[in-house]
Amino acid sequence: MACVIAAPASGSGKTLLSLCLIAWARRHELSIQPFKVGPDYLDPQLLTLAAGRPCRNLDLPLCGKAWIDLSFNGYGGRCDLALIEGVMGLYDGIGSSSEGSSADVAIQLERPVVLVVDAGGQARSLAALVAGFRALDPRLQLAGVVLNRVNSLRHRDLLEEVLGQIGARCLGCLPKDPSLDLPSRHLGLAPAHELRQLAPRLDRWAELAEEHLAMDVFLQLLKAPSAGPDPIQTALSPALTASEPLPALPVAVAQDEAFHFRYPEMQECLEALNMPVLPWSPLADIPPPEEAKGLVLPGGFPELHADRLSGCKQSFSGLHAWIQAKPIYAECGGMLLLGQNLADPEGRQHPMAGLLPFEAKRGRLQVGYRTLEVTSDTLLMRQGEQLKGHEFHRWNLSQEADAAMGKTGPLWQVEGWKIKRRAEGWNRPNLHASWVHLHWAGSSTISCRWRAALAAAASRNNAVG
Repeated sequence: MACVIAAPASGSGKTLLSLCLIAWARRHELSIQPFKVGPDYLDPQLLTLAAGRPCRNLDLPLCGKAWIDLSFNGYGGRCDLALIEGVMGLYDGIGSSSEGSSADVAIQLERPVVLVVDAGGQARSLAALVAGFRALDPRLQLAGVVLNRVNSLRHRDLLEEVLGQIGARCLGCLPKDPSLDLPSRHLGLAPAHELRQLAPRLDRWAELAEEHLAMDVFLQLLKAPSAGPDPIQTALSPALTASEPLPALPVAVAQDEAFHFRYPEMQECLEALNMPVLPWSPLADIPPPEEAKGLVLPGGFPELHADRLSGCKQSFSGLHAWIQAKPIYAECGGMLLLGQNLADPEGRQHPMAGLLPFEAKRGRLQVGYRTLEVTSDTLLMRQGEQLKGHEFHRWNLSQEADAAMGKTGPLWQVEGWKIKRRAEGWNRPNLHASWVHLHWAGSSTISCRWRAALAAAASRNNAVG
């Protein structure tokens, strides 16, 4: 059945409930596939760590329904159990709509919803809240409610009685517990690699589920969907039908404490097209692996490591040599590495690689889906194409695109809810650099064109050599 774990608002306890359920499954030697609604990198890191398998994002606006169906059945059907952690509040989508919301995904996949409510300081008002969420869209099936931050038996009895009066099932109450305190950063939860004492936490989370949740009901609600075809093989099937095996084109991917915002499907797409991934740490102050034919710089938190990065001269010189001959794909934080200077959270400026003519400093939050219209051919796109992406950052650039410099022009024109159309991104013969995150499996042309760009660059380099 694989229910959706949703809530009235962010911070209600969706991730905590999801972690408790995953830990319980692992304790009982049941495999469980976690999913996360929306364009999130941080919550999925925790769910991945707890489940022991990659969490998959179910993002309707970014990837479309075809990929969501493929991913949910293809990955979920490989396990005993599956759960979907929602995003924000249950009905919160693009702008004032429910598009892309947890409710939208639940309806599209025909999955029941468990509502997690922060019940601190509530009594009869809980009935109005739950009844309102249940009634707003009659297509939604509310399987039950879990109450968070309930710290006395009296309060629990009172709230269960309130829910019974409106015919809503209480599936448990999570108490306040130190193991459920998760560190946070300016863009959400802290990265999973900062979580300490994972094994004891998993044990405690499993105990909390055993003691405080209706696990007999959840065992039914978490049943995995029927198995579907392999998602990556299906999405890339036109490119995988060649009679001759594809020659290997290794790709370096930045992977360290500063750069870790990437969907697992990106690496799977690369490997399916025989582009084996070679990890590279800019923080280690070494050049990218010489045998790699292309370089991916994903997002992350380079601003939190700006001082240390500024001293990585070998990494920077390696990037300068790289861009002369080999392609670079950079998203968000990866793009910040390529600028002149990057401000840390205290406002101190630190020199970066200097490949692009901007300085970056903290500004107002930029978040939301973006419609991308390609106005000229680029490394990965063709003029006239439209894509969907997502932007999420608090850093601003002193200059946003190449247009004013007489270069090849910006990557694309960007629009979004309450966002005026603007030129965005850095488009150079060997460079794609943008604030906007893309999902490589949701748009299979990206990895195919990336491979073609790598092959063309390798051919030119061989001819020169």
